[in-house]
Amino acid sequence: MNALERLLLGIDAGLTVTKSVIFDEHGVQVGVATRRVASHSPQPNFVERDQDAVWAAIVATVRDVVVRTGVDVEDIVAVGVTAHGDGLYLVDEAGLPVAPGILSLDTRARDVVERWREDGTFERALASSGQTPFASTPASLLRWFVENAPETLARARYALTCKDAMKARITGSVSTDRTEASLSFVDPRTQRYSADILATYGLAEWESLLPPLIDSSAVAGAVTEDAARRLGLRPGTPVVAGAHDVDCSAIGSGAVRPGQMSLIAGTYSINQAISSTPRTSERWYARSFVVPDIWIHQAVSPSSATNMEWFVREVAAPVRGDAGGTDAFAFVEEEVAAIAGDPDDVIYLPFLYGSPLADRTSGTFLGLRGWHRRGHLLRAVMQGVVYNHRWHVDDLLTSFDVESIHLTGGASNSGRWCQMFADALAREVRVAPTPEAGALGVCMLAGIGVGVYADLDDAVERAGGVPAVYSPDPDGVAAHAENYARYRRTVEAMRPVWSAIHR
Repeated sequence: MNALERLLLGIDAGLTVTKSVIFDEHGVQVGVATRRVASHSPQPNFVERDQDAVWAAIVATVRDVVVRTGVDVEDIVAVGVTAHGDGLYLVDEAGLPVAPGILSLDTRARDVVERWREDGTFERALASSGQTPFASTPASLLRWFVENAPETLARARYALTCKDAMKARITGSVSTDRTEASLSFVDPRTQRYSADILATYGLAEWESLLPPLIDSSAVAGAVTEDAARRLGLRPGTPVVAGAHDVDCSAIGSGAVRPGQMSLIAGTYSINQAISSTPRTSERWYARSFVVPDIWIHQAVSPSSATNMEWFVREVAAPVRGDAGGTDAFAFVEEEVAAIAGDPDDVIYLPFLYGSPLADRTSGTFLGLRGWHRRGHLLRAVMQGVVYNHRWHVDDLLTSFDVESIHLTGGASNSGRWCQMFADALAREVRVAPTPEAGALGVCMLAGIGVGVYADLDDAVERAGGVPAVYSPDPDGVAAHAENYARYRRTVEAMRPVWSAIHR
């Protein structure tokens, strides 16, 4: 096989869309296939999906991308798998599900978390694990099963994240990597599992559910004969451990070294500072990065570009007669450009699904008048998303020196939105040349695992491409500084209102 023909397959199972993407070793996208996987809410606060449906989507997209591209599967030298983090996928000894997969949007364990907040568990967890729990962290969900569905937990052999559950189906073996392991039970100083942390959460007797921990670029197994028949791949193709999708997106955007920051504007507002030392705070999660002795500090809230998806789907598309989907976003730039010279006086608080605040919040438009058009609302949504990211970035900048900011996610597909980020942050923003940064990132890890790349720096140098660079405009910086101050005052003023209406 000619070295120039080496291909890498990245599988990215997100919260709603599963993708399989083939790249060559230079980071050129050869092909992509996608499938949507439905989630279900069988009762309030539950957000689940069928684990078999995720696997079926992986099978369909891998077969599809291989057929569409016409590649020789002998040229695919390694496979990498990434997926949404947090949540919980309980499986048996054979890697088959004993319960539906639980997504990171699930809040069934919120009462557990509130109890922990009151009884001192929060403080003990922060000290020992570098983070405090939220409703969809593995610790919270495992505790919920102990208290509410112990019979289900008793049938489980492993408590996995989505990526590791799907990787087990491909390889027939179970493992995790340091990024996923550190979601709840890893001591940030040692980057290894901690019995003390399990005991803090009252889960000491369930330590056996935790999968073996290996390096993110280590070969975790190979495509089994059965999986190869289903996927249309070569049996024996190496499969690396992979990583949490937000880490893979950071890698795919070129953020791999201390001093670099990764922003992901998608379903969640993900804001990550890479550092050579772990630093703990209630304002972020100190988690392990994909290489030893490097940490990635994540300030997160479910308050990003998904607000625009909701607005287009529920407000704009029905009026316009659009069918929805990505095509429905084509008009956003046009409508916002049409009102560019109008007063910037509509405020949007992007809290449809949550916020950085501990108390109850909700999405809110303020300042609407009869002369406002849809473009004014679209611009306000864009700004609200950017300002929520700035909220987190400002927190991180109190403790981390940042030399570069790298942006990925749905918002990065809009040049206007990218410029808003640069102006609101008053910093240069670099945008990855591929929209599939997560899949590219896990392909880089796969390439390291089989010797295509020497290390992360080599992978980024050879496959990362040339980013688009957005420099802050002085007028835009001044305008957004004023608007952001108004945004923060509005959030504070809304607290008693939210408390009154969300009991």
